[in-house]
Amino acid sequence: MTEQKNVLGTELKCCCKFPMTGFYRDGLCRTGPDDLGRHVVCIKITDAFLKFSKDTGNDLTTPHPELDFPGLIAGDQWCLCALRWQEAFEAGAAPDVILSATDQSALEVLKIENLKKHAIHEASEI
Repeated sequence: MTEQKNVLGTELKCCCKFPMTGFYRDGLCRTGPDDLGRHVVCIKITDAFLKFSKDTGNDLTTPHPELDFPGLIAGDQWCLCALRWQEAFEAGAAPDVILSATDQSALEVLKIENLKKHAIHEASEI
């Protein structure tokens, strides 16, 4: 397996392990052929994003134990679908992004300039 790269062209860092995130639930915002949503953007959840997401039909605050989903709160880090981040960006509700933990494939649909406008430093490795 080749080394996963982030949007900065360096090694993809872990986004978060508590709550465990990533399409493959390994803490990495990486994708593959079975990830139709492209969960590749490592974000730090904000209240504004949670409200936006709920208002647009995706309640991320309600736990779903049957899906191993704990529910999210502001401050959590999470691997978000690239197109959902773009929707939030266009609505003025884009969450902060951790570039070192955002998979380079995000650049196939997102502009690096927009990601950098919302960039925070490093993943907290939690």
